[in-house]
Amino acid sequence: MQPPAIHRVTALDLILQNRPWPFAEQKQAEIAAHFVAQQRERPGMWNGRVLLGRDPVFADGRFTANYFETDFASFLAWRDWGFPDKEVFNGFGMGAVLASDGAFVLGEMGQHTSNAGRIYFPSGTPDLDDIRGDTVDIAGSVLRELEEETGLVPADCRVDADWHCIYTGPAVAMMRILRVDMPGEALRARIEANLARQEHPELAAIHLVRSRADLKGAMPRFVTAFIETQLSV
Repeated sequence: MQPPAIHRVTALDLILQNRPWPFAEQKQAEIAAHFVAQQRERPGMWNGRVLLGRDPVFADGRFTANYFETDFASFLAWRDWGFPDKEVFNGFGMGAVLASDGAFVLGEMGQHTSNAGRIYFPSGTPDLDDIRGDTVDIAGSVLRELEEETGLVPADCRVDADWHCIYTGPAVAMMRILRVDMPGEALRARIEANLARQEHPELAAIHLVRSRADLKGAMPRFVTAFIETQLSV
C-alpha cells in the first residue's frame, strides 16, 4: 500500500458497470474455502453483494471511477491476500464526525466484524443499497452508515460540501466532514447510549481525537493522514 495521497474534490462521478472480475472467477474455489474459514471465527459474517472500483481519476476538482458488483467473499479474499488485482480498489465513503469543540469522533469495530479492533469513522464498502440508476451514491452511503453505526441522522449534522479523497492504491476513502453541534464527550455519551440499546452493535467503543497524541495504531493510515491535516496540535 502506497503512502496516502489526499485529493480535495467537489464532486464524485462514480459509474456502475456490468463487467466480470477475472480474479473472482479464476479463484472461486480458493475464495469459497477462505470465506468458510473466516465464518468459523465470525459466524455472523455473511456473503452479501458489494461494489468495488476501477479506473480512478482525479482531475478538475472531481473524482471519477467505474464500479462493478461482486460478492463479499471475493472482496474479503482480495483484501486478505494482499490486493493481488492491482486494477481494483475499495472505494468507500466515510463520515468524519466533528464535534463542536473540535474533537473528531471515531468508532472501534466489534470483534464479530471483519475489521475487528480497527478504529475509524462511520463507513462501509458500498453495496446494492447505494445504487442510484447507473451511479454509486457515496454521499447517501455515508449518511446510511452514520445512522447504522452511531444512531445519528442527517438532521444532526451539517455536511461540508467538499470531499477529502485519501488514495492508497487498493483503497480510496472518500471523507466528508459531518459537523455536529454537541461537545465531544456529550456526543460520545449519546452514541454509547445508542449502542447499548442494540443487540449486536457494530462498534465496541467510541474514541475522541483532539490532537495527534490521541491517534492510535489501530487507526488505518488513511484515517490518521486525514486527521493530521485537520489538527493544529
